[in-house]
Amino acid sequence: MSQLNVGIVQHSCSADLQANLEKSLSGIRRAAADGAELVVLQELHRGLYFCQREDVAEFDQAETIPGPSTDSLGGLARELGIVIVASLFEKRTTGLYHNTAVVIERDGSIAGKYRKMHIPDDPGFYEKFYFTPGDLGFTPINTSVGKLGVLVCWDQWFPEAARLMAMAGAELLIYPTAIGWFPGDEQAEKQRQQDAWVTVQRSHAVANGVPVISVNRVGHEPDPEGGQGIDFWGHSFIAGPQGEFLAKLGDSETVAVVAVDKQRSEDVRRIWPFLRDRRIDHYGDLTKLLRD
Repeated sequence: MSQLNVGIVQHSCSADLQANLEKSLSGIRRAAADGAELVVLQELHRGLYFCQREDVAEFDQAETIPGPSTDSLGGLARELGIVIVASLFEKRTTGLYHNTAVVIERDGSIAGKYRKMHIPDDPGFYEKFYFTPGDLGFTPINTSVGKLGVLVCWDQWFPEAARLMAMAGAELLIYPTAIGWFPGDEQAEKQRQQDAWVTVQRSHAVANGVPVISVNRVGHEPDPEGGQGIDFWGHSFIAGPQGEFLAKLGDSETVAVVAVDKQRSEDVRRIWPFLRDRRIDHYGDLTKLLRD
């Protein structure tokens, strides 16, 4: 199929894990009712962004894949006949956890999963405490709606990840996301951060000639230790293979469905043959550590 109707579900989260899951499921239903064949959820949509602090009790939120959430999502995918991209705190085994995106096929089965490769460790984003870096590589997931290049949040800042997915045949780049700013930052700094976030992902679309789908959460989430917390800025978007906006959301809870023409990737790559002109014979230094 050339045209694919893509649904994106952008919402806030609370401490009630079941209520959050129900909110995601409701958004999926709304998107499907509007014709979505593929629905993408935000990063770690089942709960608050717990990585604002390091607390071993938060590991209790993790679940296996398959597990309760994939069972719920699989049942809904089968009922609606759609493909779903979800984002879960995966318990791989005792003491080993991942930030994992899972793709549910139309029949409710798990088509594949991607474990977040780039793990941040910054004030308010202490993910290295919780997540082991991914071990599945940059491999697209085959589905009935195409080959999905699923990545997660911090991965979106790395052009290498997008390029490797595209080179492996990804027809879409998909980024479930949880990103925001600190309330105390100056407005100009907030805008610079958001603009950079949008720009780098649009550049992945341009450099690789594929659409990009980025879905971010919204709402203020307080710091459990009394800090300023994080304002998640939303502004989920879909960009076409020349970086053009196909959809731009705001900072409120929203469900949107957008038609994405996958054929345009073929057309754009013919006039902008970036993949053809790569000089892989001179890219060896990309795998080296920075020099002094």
